[in-house]
Amino acid sequence: MPKAKTIYVCSQCGYESSKWNGKCPGCGEWNTFEEAAVSAPARSGARSNRTAVRDLSDSILSISAVDASYDEIRYRTGLNELDRVLGGGLVKGSLVLIGGEPGIGKSTILLQICQFMGEDHTILYVSGEESVRQIKLRAQRLGVDSENLYLLADTDCESICDVITKEKPEIVIIDSIQTMNIQGISSAAGSVTQVRECTNLFLRTAKAEEIPFFIVGHVNKDGAIAGPKVMEHIVDAVLYFEGQRNLSYRILRAVKNRFGSTNEIGVFEMQNKGLAEVENPSMMMLSGRPRDVSGSCVACVIEGSRPILAEVQALVTKSGFAVPRRTSTGFDYNRMSIIIAVLEKRLGFFFGGLDIYINVVGGLRLDETAADLSIALALYSSLRDKAVSDKVIAFGEIGLGGELRAVSYCEQRIMEAQRMGFEKCILPRQSLKSLGGRKFDIQVIGAGSVRAAFDALEK
Repeated sequence: MPKAKTIYVCSQCGYESSKWNGKCPGCGEWNTFEEAAVSAPARSGARSNRTAVRDLSDSILSISAVDASYDEIRYRTGLNELDRVLGGGLVKGSLVLIGGEPGIGKSTILLQICQFMGEDHTILYVSGEESVRQIKLRAQRLGVDSENLYLLADTDCESICDVITKEKPEIVIIDSIQTMNIQGISSAAGSVTQVRECTNLFLRTAKAEEIPFFIVGHVNKDGAIAGPKVMEHIVDAVLYFEGQRNLSYRILRAVKNRFGSTNEIGVFEMQNKGLAEVENPSMMMLSGRPRDVSGSCVACVIEGSRPILAEVQALVTKSGFAVPRRTSTGFDYNRMSIIIAVLEKRLGFFFGGLDIYINVVGGLRLDETAADLSIALALYSSLRDKAVSDKVIAFGEIGLGGELRAVSYCEQRIMEAQRMGFEKCILPRQSLKSLGGRKFDIQVIGAGSVRAAFDALEK
């Protein structure tokens, strides 16, 4: 019988080494190596214990013979924002991983959907962190009292999968994967090996029984889902809760989805009785916006198929240090540096001895280049201490030559601005071609350069 050998595995990235290292060569983290035991491979020519190879010829199916009707393979969750992020609903046999900071609302949203989905489906809620009495108290606070919701407090992954195979619930919730363990593995619960093998076991159960799984995953200090990166490759969808615990708004974003788009987001507000959907994110992002204050402009970005308006703020002030301070919240720092360089080189503005602060109100992160023009207008407004009208919205990508480049979905952006009561929209001149001469109830101004966009503010 081959002897077991010891290896060391990084708890952050899953890097394996034959010896312990203080610093992981894979991710660069310190003191993350954990000991794990693995079986040595059998010697060449030794008798194998492998079972007989199965004949899978009868399992081959033509793709046209597979039934994939929309109504039969997806479950509605009762939260339209969650359905949007999942791609239309929860797919049968799928494994969905939900991650986020502690207290962000992961367990809350999963318990909330049990009320709606429990009307037509049986749900098994498995918790390794709470007792059934504690789950009951939380369910009472959220108003969840479905008769089809069943609770199980255990951490033995193999026993849980046996119960699922025997009882065959229609939906399973695992809270959380870091508390689960397989007794045959010597590593502690939450280690790389335990998390990976438990996820694999849940995956095999989900696919064999066609039962969808929701799995809660903790995050590490860097904000990534704790455990090996391979866990994110195993599951079908990875959802991240974004937001700050001291703020009421939460954003649910899909970073991986085999059954839908990864560009959609769901917006929620944390209230006393759980998470409430925000059907109009633009109104939420613009609430409380000051008037006649310099350094503020409204941008329009596309998240999936949804246009969202967000206020961007800039503060340009005299620096008290030899090296001016530049910070950006909600907008890419490198992109901000490019915009500042363009304004200095092409338009003659001077930012060299000034501190610059950029902020996107509401906790939204603007990753789209269409927000460039709004950032430039906010910087111009703060530098000149001249307010941009609260009825003006702008979007467009800025090139290194100071020109404005066309962006997509112009019609949807203009319609959203019109619905929110804006009166003037500044956009790249090239984007006017995509509108096909359509008339709007909002003044649409095409600008070929950043300078032209600044001039349009005076019209």
